[in-house]
Amino acid sequence: LRMNDPPVLIGADVVKKALQFEKLVPVLEKALADVSSGKEGGVVQPLRTMMSLEKYSGFLGIMPAYSSTDDILATKLLTFYQQKTSSTIPSHQATVLLFDPSNGCLKAIMDGKVITDKRTAAVSAIATKFLKPTNLEVLCILGSGAQAYSHYEIFTEMFPFKEVRVWSRNRKSAEAFADSFPGDIQVCSSAKEAVVGADVIVTVTMATEPVLFGEWVKPGAHINGM
Repeated sequence: LRMNDPPVLIGADVVKKALQFEKLVPVLEKALADVSSGKEGGVVQPLRTMMSLEKYSGFLGIMPAYSSTDDILATKLLTFYQQKTSSTIPSHQATVLLFDPSNGCLKAIMDGKVITDKRTAAVSAIATKFLKPTNLEVLCILGSGAQAYSHYEIFTEMFPFKEVRVWSRNRKSAEAFADSFPGDIQVCSSAKEAVVGADVIVTVTMATEPVLFGEWVKPGAHINGM
């Protein structure tokens, strides 16, 4: 791109095709290692800024980062709202802006929802890869929104679970989630039913009150808490 060229618009379909988990996971493993290495990793990532929109029960998040190793400057803009169950508007919406780090010119505007869904699930899977128990048979997912879908996809792709359970505050939503995949997914009547005996637990719910309690979790189980 020349300096005066408009930014490239990259929609959700293109992003989804580009972000295949088998390619995404090793890239994110390196990125996480770079962040953990401090100055040697070459990553500048300040804490995200959150602005509350109390009038609408929403939030705006701003998440900038720069990698000197890859020479990439980007920021993610994220909004999330407590939507009514009847709303067709997603509770989370995101856009990623990519800049030329040498002059600040905006190079690309990318759909951030797919990036958020896949990146979050991939990082959970990476954590599970290194922290998982020896026996890996039962996966429990608490929640049935977008993150539940992306977590199910990568977890069943990367790990040999024999049983998958899902629980949601909205049973119809949990049933729709289970019906959307070819594999056998058990829809549980309570969070406790889903959790007890699970080897890996994923919490992907907008619940404002606790839904997971320690006495339900078996020793050695791994929890990915969103």
